[in-house]
This record gives sequence, structure tokens and C-alpha cells, in this order.
Amino acid sequence: MSQETKLITINIDGQDIQVPAGTNVIDAATSAGKEIPHFCYHPHLSVSGNCRMCLVELGTPMIDRATNQPVLDENGKPKISFMPKPAIACSTKATPGMHVKTQTPAIKDCQNGVMEFLLVNHPLDCPICDQAGECRLQEFATDYGRGYSRYIEEKNVKPKRTQLGPRVTLDDERCILCSRCVRFSKEIVKDDVLGFIDRGSYSTLACYPGKKLENNYSLNTVDICPVGALTSTDFRFKMRVWFLKPVNSICTESSVGVNTQVWSREGQIYRITPRRNDAVNDSWMADSGRMLYKQVEDESRLKHYQINGVESTFEAATKAAADLINSGKVAYVGSARMSVEEQFLLREIAEFKLGGMHLVYHQQQGDDLLIAKDASPNLRGALVSGLIKELPKTDLAVLGTRIDSGNVDTLFVAGEDLTKVGLTPAQIAKVKIIYHGTHTNATSEKSAVLLPALTVFERTGCFINQQFRIQKFNTCVPPTNGIRADIEVLSQIQSQVKGEHYKLPNIQAIWEQMGKRINVLAGVTFNSIPDDGLLLDGSDFSALTFCEVKSLHYNVRTSTSTFANT
Repeated sequence: MSQETKLITINIDGQDIQVPAGTNVIDAATSAGKEIPHFCYHPHLSVSGNCRMCLVELGTPMIDRATNQPVLDENGKPKISFMPKPAIACSTKATPGMHVKTQTPAIKDCQNGVMEFLLVNHPLDCPICDQAGECRLQEFATDYGRGYSRYIEEKNVKPKRTQLGPRVTLDDERCILCSRCVRFSKEIVKDDVLGFIDRGSYSTLACYPGKKLENNYSLNTVDICPVGALTSTDFRFKMRVWFLKPVNSICTESSVGVNTQVWSREGQIYRITPRRNDAVNDSWMADSGRMLYKQVEDESRLKHYQINGVESTFEAATKAAADLINSGKVAYVGSARMSVEEQFLLREIAEFKLGGMHLVYHQQQGDDLLIAKDASPNLRGALVSGLIKELPKTDLAVLGTRIDSGNVDTLFVAGEDLTKVGLTPAQIAKVKIIYHGTHTNATSEKSAVLLPALTVFERTGCFINQQFRIQKFNTCVPPTNGIRADIEVLSQIQSQVKGEHYKLPNIQAIWEQMGKRINVLAGVTFNSIPDDGLLLDGSDFSALTFCEVKSLHYNVRTSTSTFANT
């Protein structure tokens, strides 16, 4: 067993626990269900020791210098020698036999004192603070503070409503100088633009002269700010967090598969924040991915089923789509934005009514963090589900040739604009199009049958990211205008193409079918997939060389975190 995974025994408040050697004492206490209050410490940032809130008493077994053997007490147990003064837990690593006391009178007095100093100049504006309801200062003041103040002096006045960048607003009177934002910008994003100016009670957070906090990860500083100093300009003063319902989801911006939480109330989404998953995105996400919720209420949303431009019902539109598939020379244009379940159902339709299968996926300018060059959330899902056998080209030139030769006269298109992937207006004019997508585009406007689809926030399913990790996303808000789920649309078309009785699809039943048809998914059910995803056996994809994962490693403190990137 390696040093990193070797388990050692330490004692916290009289309880023996086992943790990996070198574990931070704060994390060790958390694993034992005990809280050591802290502000500046973050598991993915370097240790600064700014706040002094995590003071504990530390002891180690006494060793006889003459014999180099443990000194035992009258009960035959090692005597513990405690340090004369408290130490900060954030900069202390667990060692064998270590004893930690977190609740002694001396420690409680230290915590009271730290909280008192932090609140000396802090404004008492909790009722109007954006952080209220998820503020660590508010919580720790209640749990570890004195409950009253001995100070009667006027509080220092600092800048308010300072625009650090296009997406982050600073209220400096609330800042407790924990330096989390400074370290994040420097260590994670490599955009060293934040720092402190002035001294003592007048210290202020600011950007370096001539610079702004405008990188694509700036809103992570808002997430990790333990108080209400840094706020999201987009979310600021819009909604109280205790009114919002968080739902686990997946960011569709790229193949990284960043884990997120979508916060909504009464069918309206107000914000998206990252969800910690150390195997995928640590605790971070890109700012651009946070804005994707605006697509739900975008003016270009498709809201009605249509046949030849005339509004129709779900049943009539899906029947018209099935009739076109049964009577035409059909080809299918799938999307790497479809879920695994949807791709599987499209495969089922295509296998019954034979026709060429084409997959559209997108590329973009990736960075070295959480935006991959592969801009599609589920390209690997198309391979696993069997929708495609190998990586297709990035355009549909082959399909255009088939249309020109008369081999294709009907297209089933899943959410992609054909004019942007290689087909000309003349080629599109030669075919009848069944369009199934979320927003209007040049292809939807030419469709014979229009089947509105749901955004990722309105449906449930799975994506497979670039690590071949299956991850679930859940319905966050009700479907727009009564639009049916994508799996219902595809299942209805499948049953009508096959001439079978339609059964309302169930995602568990779809997974049972996939388990029978797809070897790597045998024994896997939707409910069995954990919140942090399920990594598929890479040996099953050894031939898919284009999907090899390039990993970016960065070392912070003594631990290693990984961002997988294509």
C-alpha cells in the first residue's frame, strides 16, 4: 500500500478514527462527523492560515529519549503530550497517534475571540445580504461566537458595489480577508489579478491596476467566498436562497461533464452553481456554463407541435413523423447533445427502418481547465449506445451526396441545424424534414413535421463524459408549455413505425433494454448510478483511440487534483 493510501489512527475528542496518512486535520474531523470551524481553508486551495478560526489543541504520544520507546500511563496506554498553545488545524497533517481536542474551554474561548475580531468592522446587514442563508460567518457566529459585542466604536467604512469584473460585484465591508478568491485566481486559473491593499482594519480587496477579474472562471470566487463580499452580478438581489430548490444536473457546455446544481423556484431557474466531484471538476465550473439556463425561456424556443407549419397535437405530429419514416428513403441525423437513453431509442428506430445514421458533434476552443475541445456532452454516449460505430466527420458532406443522388428523400433531425454542418439550402429543399429540437433555426423552419424538445433542465437522463463516466442529470423545472419528454416522442415514433401499441416510456425500462443490448451496461440501472457518476471499464473502448483522455494535473499543497481534458 502506498504512503498516500496507508491508513493511520488518530484521536479526535476521544474518538479513534482511521484516515489516510497526511490527511488535513480539518478533513479528518469532517470524516468523523465533527466540525472544525474555518473560513480561509478550502480543500482545493493552498493553506494560508489567515482566519485562525480552526484553532485546536494538538497532542502526540510521549517518547522516552533514552529508550526511544513510548511512555505509558498507569493503564498501559501511551501518554499524550499536548502543545502548550493551540494550533491551526488547516496547516496540520494527521500523523500516527495524534490527539486532537476541538471543544475544550480554551478552544472555545479562542473561537469566541476570533469571531469577535471578525465582526468588529463587519456590517450587521444580514437581512439584506445576498449570502444570508448560506453564510458561514452567520452560522459560525451563532455556533462559536459570544452572542454579544463589547465594541462601541464606529465601524470602518469600505467600498461597496465595486465591479471587480463583468460578472462579480464586491462589497468590501463584508470581506473577512480569507484570501480564498486571491488563491483561486492565482493557483487554479493562473490569472493573478486579485490582492489586498492597505493595512490592518483598512485592508481592502482589489484588482491590480489596469486589470479586471474577467476570466471565464471568475464566478467560482463567489462560490467559495464564505461571506457576502463577492456576489454574482447576474444573481444579485434576485432571490433568497432558502426559497430555491437545488437539483443535481450536468453542464452541457463540453464533454468534461461538470457536475452542477440548478437552483429554481416555481418553475423558474435563477442560478447554476458547481457541485463538487473530485474525479471530474473538483469544486469548479466555467462562467459560460452558468448562463445556459437562459435558453429555457429564450424567445426562440419551439413550443408547439406542427405539421406543414400548422399547429397540431402530439399524437398527430408523431404519427405524421412515423408515416414519413415508413414511406420514405430515410436518413437519421442524431446529436451528441442527446442523452444516452434518447440515442438508444433513435438507434432502435433506425435499426427497424433502415437508413443511414449520421451524428453531429461540435468542437470549440478548449482551455486547460473545464472546457474541452469536444463541445458535445455525450459523444461517448453515442458510441456506448451503439448509435454510431466510429467517430464521424464533423460535417454532413456524405449525407449531402446521398441526397443529391436521390438515395435520401426524408431526414429525421435531432436538434441540429443542417445548414451549419455542411448541407446546402438546395439539398435541404430536396428532402422532407422531421425536426425534433428545442429552438428555431434554419432547419426547423423548413421542416414538414416539427416536434418540440426539452432542454437539459426539463428532462432526466444520462450523459457519458470524456472519461467514459456515466453521469445523471435530473428534471429541474417543469416542461415548457406541456411539451412531452424526448423519450416519449421517440418511443411514440418507435411504436408507430413498428406498428406496436404505444406504452408510456419509463426510464428504468429503457435501461433494462439497454442492459440487454449493450454489454458494458449489463447490470447497470438508472437508480444504481451514484451522484458522482459511474466510470465504465475502459477496456471496452480500447479501439476508440480518438477518445483517449489527456489529463491536466496540478499540485496544490501535497494533494493532486485532476481535470480531464480532450
